[in-house]
Amino acid sequence: MDFKALMNSCEYDFLRTNERLGSRIILLGLGGSYAYGTNNEGSDIDFRGCTLMMPSDLLGLTEFEQYEDDKTDTVIYGFNKLVRLLLDCNPNICEMLGLDEDQYLIKTGIGQELIDSSQMFLSKRVIKTFGGYADAQLRRLQNAIARDTLPQNDREKHIFNSVRNALDDFNRRHSNSTYGTIRIYIDKAENPELDTEIFVDADYKHMPLRDYSDMWGTMRNVIRDYDKIGQRNKKKDDNHLNKHAMHLIRLFMMAIDILEKGEIRTHRTDDLPLLLAIRRGDYMQEDGGFSRAFYEMLENYEHRLEEAAARTELPDNPDIDKVEQFVERVNRFSVTGELT
Repeated sequence: MDFKALMNSCEYDFLRTNERLGSRIILLGLGGSYAYGTNNEGSDIDFRGCTLMMPSDLLGLTEFEQYEDDKTDTVIYGFNKLVRLLLDCNPNICEMLGLDEDQYLIKTGIGQELIDSSQMFLSKRVIKTFGGYADAQLRRLQNAIARDTLPQNDREKHIFNSVRNALDDFNRRHSNSTYGTIRIYIDKAENPELDTEIFVDADYKHMPLRDYSDMWGTMRNVIRDYDKIGQRNKKKDDNHLNKHAMHLIRLFMMAIDILEKGEIRTHRTDDLPLLLAIRRGDYMQEDGGFSRAFYEMLENYEHRLEEAAARTELPDNPDIDKVEQFVERVNRFSVTGELT
């Protein structure tokens, strides 16, 4: 596909007409499956990029983080936000700096500097961020499989574990609070259609409503996801599960590359046979679960990530001094038009 011709079509006129974009874009490239090389006939086309800040963002009262065009699945980040996300080793943002040359549609001199300077953003934070994204993909797989294959009692235990994890996360974020206590547990069901169900004992006082809403909203979403059982479109959902499984392994591959080689490699050319095999369902069983071979592969990648984390020469944190110098230089250009 000729992506540059697509970019120049009227559908993407916003790239040229929006005052925050146009000549201010320093980087624009492929995102998603086309960036990884794992695309198929049904894959969406995603463009991801970075644009310079306006002088008024840096000296005045305007603020800007990103521009999104939902019709074309295009997201263009403001330079300052992009840098913040890179410092956190956000996987979706790191990917933008690891494309093949022909996957970039716009790349200015500053954009090339950003790519060439990618190492100053890399640190051991990769272990947490890429590992966290991989963990989220794994939970999606486990939750979907549990909804479809487990008997009611076991499924209730799985829901319980998911809710408890959500509650633990809430408690970590509010560790200094004195709102009260909450206890969740499984007991004989009050609902005649269930054998067992989850119960809650809660005692809260003077709890901010927003925090209360956040906690219950998170747990409600877990329950709602499980309640979708019986509404499953098997072919469609199996495709989604295989896609989640593929991205789970891909995240491990990218994290290991960063930790072992200090490089971001988004287009997984050498890994495509394996990734595409996972995506087309070669590791999925008739019952909707994944084969032993897939879980052995997953265990192997988890072990490799642990080893890479133990041996990596990456620093604990990014090189903030270098990043600050680069950001100041680029933002000075945004205001003055001079690149010193």
